[in-house]
Amino acid sequence: METLQMRRCSSVEWKPSPVLALTSSFDGSQVAAVRQDGMLEIWLVAPGSVGWHCQLTIQGDPVARVSSVVWCRPTSEKERFGRLLSSSLDGSVLEWNISSLTQHKILDCVAGSIFQMALEPNQNSVSSNSRQFANGHVSTQSDVHSESESSNIDNDDDSDDETCSTYVGATYQRLAMACGDGSVRLYNVPDSDALNYLRSFPRVSGKMLSVTWSNDAKFIFSGSSDGLIRCWDVRSFHEKYRITAGLGGVGSGPELCIWSLLSLRCGTLVSGDSTGSIQFWDAHHGTLVQAHRHHKGDVLALASDPNHKRVFSAGSDGQVILYKLSKEDTSAEETSKWAYVKYIRAHTHDIRALTMAVPICREDASIDEGKAAKIRKKDKPIEYSYHKWSHLGVPMLISAGDDAKLFAYSAMEFTNFAPHDICPAPQRPLVNLANQSASDGTGSIMLIEQSTRLDVKLREIVSGHAKRTPTQLTHLVQLKSEGSRRIICSAISGDGTYIAYSHDLRPRLFELRCQSKGGHNNKGMWSLKKLELPKGLPSACCMVFSVDSLNLIIGGRDRKIYVLDVRKSEIIGTFDLQRKAIDMDSTVSESPATKMFTSYDGQWLAATNCFGDVYVFNLETQRQHWYVHRLNEAAVTAGGFVPGNSNVLVVTTSGNEVYVLDVEAKQMGEWSRRHTHHLPRSFREFPGEVIGLAFPPCLSYAHSVIVYSSRAMCFIDFSVPVVPDKDEITNLELSLDKFGTTKPGKVKLERKRRRNNLNIDEGSRQCKKNFDFCAFEHPVLFVSHLPEGSLFILEKRWMDVVKTCEALPVDRHVYGT
Repeated sequence: METLQMRRCSSVEWKPSPVLALTSSFDGSQVAAVRQDGMLEIWLVAPGSVGWHCQLTIQGDPVARVSSVVWCRPTSEKERFGRLLSSSLDGSVLEWNISSLTQHKILDCVAGSIFQMALEPNQNSVSSNSRQFANGHVSTQSDVHSESESSNIDNDDDSDDETCSTYVGATYQRLAMACGDGSVRLYNVPDSDALNYLRSFPRVSGKMLSVTWSNDAKFIFSGSSDGLIRCWDVRSFHEKYRITAGLGGVGSGPELCIWSLLSLRCGTLVSGDSTGSIQFWDAHHGTLVQAHRHHKGDVLALASDPNHKRVFSAGSDGQVILYKLSKEDTSAEETSKWAYVKYIRAHTHDIRALTMAVPICREDASIDEGKAAKIRKKDKPIEYSYHKWSHLGVPMLISAGDDAKLFAYSAMEFTNFAPHDICPAPQRPLVNLANQSASDGTGSIMLIEQSTRLDVKLREIVSGHAKRTPTQLTHLVQLKSEGSRRIICSAISGDGTYIAYSHDLRPRLFELRCQSKGGHNNKGMWSLKKLELPKGLPSACCMVFSVDSLNLIIGGRDRKIYVLDVRKSEIIGTFDLQRKAIDMDSTVSESPATKMFTSYDGQWLAATNCFGDVYVFNLETQRQHWYVHRLNEAAVTAGGFVPGNSNVLVVTTSGNEVYVLDVEAKQMGEWSRRHTHHLPRSFREFPGEVIGLAFPPCLSYAHSVIVYSSRAMCFIDFSVPVVPDKDEITNLELSLDKFGTTKPGKVKLERKRRRNNLNIDEGSRQCKKNFDFCAFEHPVLFVSHLPEGSLFILEKRWMDVVKTCEALPVDRHVYGT
């Protein structure tokens, strides 16, 4: 990539949506994040430097502002997920269906706003070792938890720690809601359908803002806008006692709001309020134990580690603060105190939510970890220390807020390591570049998908040095979504003639036209003509045009794939996602296709779902050709057919693995059989999640691809052997020098023999260029080869993106200003 000219461009709008609520799955292996624009993201928790992956997204109602989200436990062994529920300030409760990627309302407005929900803690928890999951599915590996490092969490932790629960017979969890009318309502959560109303606690003055359960589920604690914390008896539905929170901090009365509550197993109740105070109370008597005021704004979220000996708080000042339980021996008795330890400020804006996650999926399962460690025992980590503390079974803290970022912290070694940036490019704009240039040859048409609109731009061909002459984007036309609905997916045809998109109701198709002036199309008037689509088409999760631009392929939410003739406006083919009989699990239903790729000869269509299953269809025979089960239990992050050989499909996974599939032969390619599980460690620790592949247009590089994330890109040549990392080659050369200079022939023969053992062809110097890395200075949104032989990179400075967020609510003095 050293000789490849790079055309950079940053003229694109990018405004990610803030995160309003977080929750973890019942086993802690997945994290759900709900954003202000109504989008739900399911993140797969990773136990090391790679593997963090946004497994799926579900578009919800952007008008209903989400206030909290909870993830119920499964009620039977056959269930893959529990019910995922969210509350809104309009008083409704919505359920997110992970299988169909849809949202529906299960409770209408009955009590004004719902500010917070809390699930009843698990009583009859079952050991998590009895049922392990990987990539959101039941794992077939028996040793998923064999490397759990829970014994290294803390030496002074008690042995009666709660295990992650899976299911509890037919007993339904109860759900408590803090409502704006001053009441706490109690519901049963059945396996499906609407919630079952049980009873409401007596209404009080003010609004109920927070709610939590005691560890034994006998009491419910609620915090209100009048500065009071109340303890309710679940059996008698009577108030046991009330606490005036303002006495332990600053302020009281109607100006004090209890935003967050947390109940610990040791009998301590923690509260966070609008004055920035964190207060620890004796939950049995309602007396104040300790108070801290280190926040400079409202405390909006609280969380604890699984041992309930560490408490984390966060709020509008962007800080995450750790308090640790310590025991002091006095002459009278032993007392427990909550000591302030440290704060970390990774966010630039308000932190809205905290949650605890536990990675249980394996990283580099097929690699000999002992040998890998031996090779790199003297090396330093690559720019980050996340893999030092993140291991299987070790809990981590997740924070999110108004800057749209998600950060992971070490729950047990909070003070020793910096947080890990989970998504350096949240909700990046999706970019599609037409394969062919505009009719006048001045550039190619580009489609940029925003939240509620599509921007059609012309990438102009600019002569000159790539580093000195940035690529220009000329605005052609803008297409707003119907009813300002959130756009789920979009596509542009290869010749730039047709544009399609879909929202949560139906897909739409348009024809891009230009009335030229003076023979220059790019200087003419561009317009979009709406084309009719067949009636009854479902909302699409993904879409792509065929290579000849005559067919539009839609991956519907109904788990079917539709092939449409654009000119005739009719459906010419329908595919069902089907597995082989030997791989079928009767308890698991097929998931909709979320990514699709077409071959350059128009014969093959490859579709993947959010869990990593690959389906290959033959467009000529209109039949499914091949089914590939999840590759190493990982999700597919990017893919595409090789331009020079349409029978070769290249896909990357969330485990930073590259697979070359021979579609016609229905087997793994020769390169994958030899090298996929022996890739250089520098690539396995590739920074960031792979988001795309860039294939060169010329046939001389038909066996190469550029794999890129938002942080870096890597050049891979499949025609040459895979070489070790540079440090491994250096160590090899140093070891060969021990033979001395008096016997050059022996040195040469030994070097050749050692290189042959490492699968290196000494006569091919180009193999050293394989897996060549290039780090990005700013987050990158899109990378593509250009017909003129250069590389197009669409990037954006993150500080420019941060400026689009809302103003900071808490003013912080900067030294020297």
